[in-house]
Amino acid sequence: MLNAARVPMEDKALLDAYSRTVTSVAEQVSASVVKLEVQGAPPPQQGDRRRGRPRPEPGMGSGSGFVVTPDGFVLTNSHVVHDAKRITVALLDGTRAAASLVGDDPDTDLAVVRIDAPHLTPLAFADSAALRVGQIAIAVGNPYGFDCTVTTGVVSALGRSLRTQSGHLVDDVIQTDAALNPGNSGGPLVDARGQVIGVNTAMIMPAQGICFAIAANTASFVMGKLIHEGRIRRAYLGVAGQNVPLHRRVVRYHELPHETGVFVVSTEPDSPAAAAGLRDGDLIVAYGDRPISGIDDLHRLLTEEQAGVASPLTVIRDLKKVALTVQPRLRR
Repeated sequence: MLNAARVPMEDKALLDAYSRTVTSVAEQVSASVVKLEVQGAPPPQQGDRRRGRPRPEPGMGSGSGFVVTPDGFVLTNSHVVHDAKRITVALLDGTRAAASLVGDDPDTDLAVVRIDAPHLTPLAFADSAALRVGQIAIAVGNPYGFDCTVTTGVVSALGRSLRTQSGHLVDDVIQTDAALNPGNSGGPLVDARGQVIGVNTAMIMPAQGICFAIAANTASFVMGKLIHEGRIRRAYLGVAGQNVPLHRRVVRYHELPHETGVFVVSTEPDSPAAAAGLRDGDLIVAYGDRPISGIDDLHRLLTEEQAGVASPLTVIRDLKKVALTVQPRLRR
């Protein structure tokens, strides 16, 4: 136990300042944080329904979110609301409102819903590119259904990568030791000024103090796209591939920067990959002027801006380097 009588006055002042900061931020932010109650699709049927077996009840779940515009847009995690049949939002003052899904992007684990409720206060976004390790990080959410829970910590690391449930790798993820639990998903991670630095999304179990948030700059960009278009549009090649090691002789002979590449398992008919002449068994080692070490590299490069742009695609075929030209298309 900490003996208060033995704490130097300077340290007491610092602790008091820290406490006032957290208290002020909690009061500032809490009214904008919401609880999402989600009714999902029923589980798959087993057996013959004509035998009189009752239909299973739809699954129920909950998560967190926060208001981002005065007219009712709420940001949350995709995995909280994906495939939801009904979404109800509960505000701090007890108001409950039905929510409609505006847009969902499983690849970044972000989604936007909208509610019709008065007197909403949106949270502002900070520039997550300016974050520094060691900054105060305050998480607000509804873990295990406990409304408006506040936990504190620091920004533990920056530039992490996190794989979402869709299999997509999200870059520039914030690691924090602010405690997160099931139900915190979708809530804000804020700084000492009450501005959003990230969207809480995951924790590593059973590890303690290793939690992750989608960086504010990523969240702000995706949120804008979802509000205006309802989805994020990405380019695609039409390739089923897997990461494989390259033979050392191939790496040395062709002076490749990486010792791994993407093995083409198959190409979709009438896809950009098929039109480019990509074959099963090819090894993709470069796209444009960027080397490719694995599927995640391709995911990062195939942005919406790449759609319709003819780009060089370098593959190893029969131990020879082959240059192709591919023109990605937007994913439907």
